[in-house]
Amino acid sequence: MQALRPLLRKSLFNLLAVGLACAALLAPRAASAEALLLIEADSGKVLQADNATIPWYPASVTKIMTAYVTLNAVKDGRLTLDTLLTVSPTAASQSPSKMGFRPGTQLTVDNALKMMMVKSANDMAVVLAEGVGGSIDGFSAMMNDTAKKLGMTQTSYVNPNGLPADGQITSARDLGILARAFLRDLPEYEYFVHIPAIRFGKRVTGNFNKLIGRYPGADGFKTGFICASGYNLVASATRNGRRLIAVVLGASSGTARAVKAAQLLERGFAQDNLTWLRPSLGTVDNLVPVDASPPNLRDEMCGPHRKRPASDDDDALIAANGGTTGSASATGGEAQVTFFTAGLQPPLMMKASELMASAPAAAEPVLVYTGPTRTGTALIAAVAADADQQAASKPRGKKSRVARKPDADKPKDGNKDAGKDTKTAAVKPDAKSEAKSDTKSAAKPGAKPETKSGAKGDTKGDTKTAAKPAGTKHTTTRHDAAAKPAEKPAASGDQAAKPAKPKAATKPAAAAKPANNS
Repeated sequence: MQALRPLLRKSLFNLLAVGLACAALLAPRAASAEALLLIEADSGKVLQADNATIPWYPASVTKIMTAYVTLNAVKDGRLTLDTLLTVSPTAASQSPSKMGFRPGTQLTVDNALKMMMVKSANDMAVVLAEGVGGSIDGFSAMMNDTAKKLGMTQTSYVNPNGLPADGQITSARDLGILARAFLRDLPEYEYFVHIPAIRFGKRVTGNFNKLIGRYPGADGFKTGFICASGYNLVASATRNGRRLIAVVLGASSGTARAVKAAQLLERGFAQDNLTWLRPSLGTVDNLVPVDASPPNLRDEMCGPHRKRPASDDDDALIAANGGTTGSASATGGEAQVTFFTAGLQPPLMMKASELMASAPAAAEPVLVYTGPTRTGTALIAAVAADADQQAASKPRGKKSRVARKPDADKPKDGNKDAGKDTKTAAVKPDAKSEAKSDTKSAAKPGAKPETKSGAKGDTKGDTKTAAKPAGTKHTTTRHDAAAKPAEKPAASGDQAAKPAKPKAATKPAAAAKPANNS
């Protein structure tokens, strides 16, 4: 045995070395995968923390701080919720998601906040920033001062909406601190973080936070997404008077972040009577920051492997796949989660992915509108005016394009038969047999215009058939059809050869387009 002891020690040492090496290799991957945090809102006690102090790009969860700074200004009397703000060219030029108002449009602080928090409108974040801080830079300085006072030591801001910027950094720890501060310092304005939907004109936009109206007790906060950050979510829920805050950073989809947050919250509520069995993780303020660069998830989130562009308003793949996606990968391998609908009711067993893919509970959307604060009939009129403006601005382009198509095919010489033939040609533009028929030759007078439209297979047939009807030499000039609009065909018995070529045929491209797009 004594002779074997050195060998055993050496084997244990080698195993330990291999284990440490594997941990070192796996650590960067774990750090770049996602960051998770679960805390108690009142005490700040940490219930779970994974990569919670690794720096991260915040994306639109930045708007929690934008709302916090704005509402503190309202609370201090520097402005009111009824204060009118004006959309500047800078605000109007922000990337989506946004409301899309034109420069010069006015709206209240109240409506701008609702649009920003529910629709995650980037233009409204700038409107608020300019209204409170005078400029984006001025407001960003206010945000950074506030972060410093709150103890958000890993956070820096350069804009109020979270659009991509190298200097826009936070962590799950700091977001937990911010969410606690919002609930603690601004309880009278808490409703801004859990509005289920807004109605602007005729358009209804649901909250991007999928827990609202789906997870029992869900009552707050904000989503975020840019390619570099992945899908982020700060969420809160209350059960039996106990409120928890979950932070998820770097999830793979909008649904995955909601599923992960629901699982964190459910796990926390289930530990209510068993916390003494778990080692204390301290409070969120005492979590030790990691000095590192934030992971960049651009290739994973927005690479060519994605079937559609990613965005914060993301339904992921669960709805399309019948609720199966995410049950393993997005949920951490857990098959199902217990959701309590009420303290005295039995638990409802179902998959978290199915819960997030279901329709939210019915709720009346909150009306938002442009212009000053209104009530009663004035509010109804304002909403109707916004709806009319929507109707006037959107369909106009489509209607004009549709209206141009019949004009391009309509003969101008009053020949009804020509109109019939043109209509027949437009009905079956892509049929191969029609390419050599006399009907299509009446609708396509020359070879050059057809070549221009890109229909190579039809060029030969149209030129050949068009050369016969009138018994005269067919030239390849573009204006050949227009030069002899009244010339009658020699074969009067042939219906396809009967009509004179209309002047509209000088622009055959409009009629030829469907052949390529059908």
